[in-house]
Amino acid sequence: MLESLELFGETLMYTLRDVSPIIVILLVFQAAVLRRKPANVWGIVTGSVMVLLGLALFLIGLDQALFPIGETMARQLTEEARSVAGTVRWEDYWLVYLFAAAIGFATTVAEPSLIAVGLKAEEVSGGAVNAWGLRIAVAIGVAVGVSLGCFRIVTGTALPWYIMGAYIIVIVQTILSSRMIIPLAYDSGGVTTSTVTVPVVAALGLGLAANVPGRSPLIDGFGLIAFASVFPIISVLGYAITADWVGRWRRRKQHQEMES
Repeated sequence: MLESLELFGETLMYTLRDVSPIIVILLVFQAAVLRRKPANVWGIVTGSVMVLLGLALFLIGLDQALFPIGETMARQLTEEARSVAGTVRWEDYWLVYLFAAAIGFATTVAEPSLIAVGLKAEEVSGGAVNAWGLRIAVAIGVAVGVSLGCFRIVTGTALPWYIMGAYIIVIVQTILSSRMIIPLAYDSGGVTTSTVTVPVVAALGLGLAANVPGRSPLIDGFGLIAFASVFPIISVLGYAITADWVGRWRRRKQHQEMES
């Protein structure tokens, strides 16, 4: 119990140190630029304290739970494949790809920042953008991206080729997409790399690289976050393009039926 309290105290001090520049900037601008007392001071103070406590507990949870879970799952999933003699065969790690897709989808659906963006997009668009549909499209992109990233770790192929190929697809989709969906799609790629997805995906990549023969956690273990960032852009733009084509086809069909 005493060790846990000491760990929480140390983490809380580190969190306060990291957050203090933000607090100083806000106070300076409030006093020197705006020159007015903020409304609901006690609410701001209470909320700030809760944020600090929450961040400290979250960091402890990462270190004590999420990272070990990701590494343990990667080790257990690769045990059967590592027992096969000879060179590393990518098809022996199909359970890893399946788990990566499942965990990428689940963590993205639960991502608080994505939920917030989806609700705001639905509100601003007047319902034209469905919050739940956006979350599903982004989650599918993350699932595909993380699974493909695990394939890259297993095969040991170069990361830049995957990323360059993905962004070429994004550029083509951007040209074909409507202007309304492009900013939202690009933001969707950023909100996935947040509090829930990043720790789990990073732990999975490091654990997988540490347990695949011939792979280095430093060289091969990182990079999954890049996949989790670019592939949601592809999935959202692809969904928008497909929906636009389907809408045009339906309108054309209705027009033809009316003429006939």
